Formats: sequence, C-alpha cells, structure tokens
Amino acid sequence: MTKSTPPIPTQTWTKGAYFISTDSSLPLDILKQSVENSMCFGLYYTPDQPDNASAGPEFVGIARFITDYATFIYITDVYVLSSHQGKGLGSWLVECMGEVIDAMPYLRRSMLFTLDWERSVPFYKKILGMSVQESKNGEGMAMMMKKGNGYPKYDYENGV
Repeated sequence: MTKSTPPIPTQTWTKGAYFISTDSSLPLDILKQSVENSMCFGLYYTPDQPDNASAGPEFVGIARFITDYATFIYITDVYVLSSHQGKGLGSWLVECMGEVIDAMPYLRRSMLFTLDWERSVPFYKKILGMSVQESKNGEGMAMMMKKGNGYPKYDYENGV
C-alpha cells in the first residue's frame, strides 16, 4: 500500500521566537521515525541571537495525529522539552492542533487516552472541548473524545 498525500495542507504558526509546523520534510530524526500515516506538529525555537546561526531552528516539542485524514484523529505524543515548559507552549501546540481538527468537515471524532486525571483531563476539556467517554472519573485510563463536523447525526431511538 502506498501512502497518499494528505489532503490537509502544511501549516505553520508563530509566536515570538517559536514556531509550530506540520511540515514533515524538516530534517529531524524524530519526524523521520514517525509513523507513516501520522500528521506531526513540530514545535521549534528560533532565538533572535542564536549561538550557532547555521544550526537552524531548535526542535523543542512535538504532537502527533494518527489519522485517515478524513474522518478520524487519534492524538498522541504531545510533548514539550522541560527547558521550554511553563511558557504556554503546550497549550499553544494543542490549540494549533484544534485548528486542524475543527477545519476537517467530515471528521467524525478525535480522541486520546490519558492516565493523568488531574492535569490532562481538564487541559484537553478546556482547550479542545473534549469529554471523558465511559470511564469512572479518576479511575484507570480516561478515553476522551470530541465529535467532529462529520459525526453521524442519526437518532437511533427515533430512526432518523
């Protein structure tokens, strides 16, 4: 099976000396190792006065979608280096992911799993509008989901 070109265009967001990109052609080892059908959001730092200007942007975070690029997104590997945490970059990274999620007209659902009930569950509820699905609050793994624009509107009780 050959990989088709995803129908979602490459996007870039900037915030001060940082930028987030979905461009998989950036020459970073971690992007090369990503799963073939993933959409990666790379978070990069571009200081005003780089110590080594020829080194290019510094890779400082990543988030990844496992997706069919049409109806389903699984969110995974959301990470920001500890040296760049506490600057709102994780929230910004997830907000950028939310822009892509909300722009997919036939998306049925986006979902993720987390064991962090105290931080991650409220974080994804607030930023992405996700909700916990069929779990006891605070016990085990939380499966979170957000219905997309293409989520079936069928009313099973009334047959419409």
